[in-house]
Amino acid sequence: MRAKKQNERARAEEARNADQIVRDLEKREAARVRAAEQTKKAAAREKSEADRRSRQQVSEDLRREAAARTAEVEKQVQRVESVLTTRTTGLHAHRLPVEEALVSGGPDAMTDCVETALAQIVYPPGLRGVWRAAYAPESRELVLEVELPGQAVVPAVTQYRYKASTPATVVPQPRKEADTKAMYRDLVARLALRAIDETLAVTPPALVDVVAFNGHVNAKDRATGKAIRPCLISLRASRETFEELVLDEPELDPVQSLRYLNAIVSQHPYDLEPVRPVVTFDLTKYKLAPEQDVIAGLDSRPDLVALDPIEFEHLIRRLFEAIGLKSWVTQASRDDGIDAVALNEEPLIGGLCIIQAKRTKNAVPAEAVRALAGVMHDKAAAKGIVVTTAWFGKASHDFAHRTGRMELIDGRHLKALLLEHLGIDALIGLPKLPPGWETRDLT
Repeated sequence: MRAKKQNERARAEEARNADQIVRDLEKREAARVRAAEQTKKAAAREKSEADRRSRQQVSEDLRREAAARTAEVEKQVQRVESVLTTRTTGLHAHRLPVEEALVSGGPDAMTDCVETALAQIVYPPGLRGVWRAAYAPESRELVLEVELPGQAVVPAVTQYRYKASTPATVVPQPRKEADTKAMYRDLVARLALRAIDETLAVTPPALVDVVAFNGHVNAKDRATGKAIRPCLISLRASRETFEELVLDEPELDPVQSLRYLNAIVSQHPYDLEPVRPVVTFDLTKYKLAPEQDVIAGLDSRPDLVALDPIEFEHLIRRLFEAIGLKSWVTQASRDDGIDAVALNEEPLIGGLCIIQAKRTKNAVPAEAVRALAGVMHDKAAAKGIVVTTAWFGKASHDFAHRTGRMELIDGRHLKALLLEHLGIDALIGLPKLPPGWETRDLT
């Protein structure tokens, strides 16, 4: 009996030991599982933290990129807007070498010297193209042809900003199209004014009295993809008139300054809308010759009626300057012509001369001729001239004859004067043949 109880106790002890072993194994397994879970959680937390730090770094990098790109945009805008006020000083030192070059080598040597002096002037990156010059000593006029920058020089965005999207990115804020076009128009004006100012600075006043400026841009025709080179701005400015501009004045409007100088400016330079140059440029010579107009058909000669008012003004001014009138002052006109006051410096028959030009296809009304007589009286002028692309009636001729101080120049006479004094063989695109005219008078 005792042996049996001992065996039972032994078996019970063994069972307890076995249960304890099982419990210990379960505890160790649970501990291992907990440790594995804790390790997994720690790894997950570490990965999450690493991902967070990585996202934060990416975010900071993108913010820095946005700030840097915005700063570059602002820097470029500042370059564009300050191109006129950051002009190079000390350019008058080039005047003596320019004069010596003319004396020793003639006009070609002089223009080479001028081009060399102008090429040394530093411009902001992307705002300076090729410059070429030509000189006419008989008229003390220098023609400057400048390659203008393309539209891409004006930033098409105002800033870059960070966008916390998935994934995060940097997005541009587009500039309004109207603002972009206005900035480019202002830049073209600033570059033209600066180029003329620098040209007058490096040339002696005794040699160069007038600068004729043509600004072209090399681009691609958006319709055809072909290379084009439209002229966006053209003008002639005398030294005396140009020096009236205060280029360093913060409130100076460069576009208004060009209007003051009677420049021919593209209405839509950003869209590469061309204008006719006031002076056509050639490496060896230049002449006043507006480009062919569609009305002229296959004929390459300029059609006087097809010229716009400012182009017509330049043409008439050059004509009367070639004839001998000086001190030309133009006033605003409301009839697509010009009203001008000029001075004939001849001692016996000279004096103040009032000129009115009528670019029209119809007969000039007698009232216009009588009105000029009133202007002559108001300004105490010695002579009055009405010049037109068309013709005058009998009443106009009779009135002018009675005054004794008026001259009427019709289209036929104007055509002859242009050929005689400027070498321009022009057309007159009138819809009908005026009374007493012949077909050859138009063509």
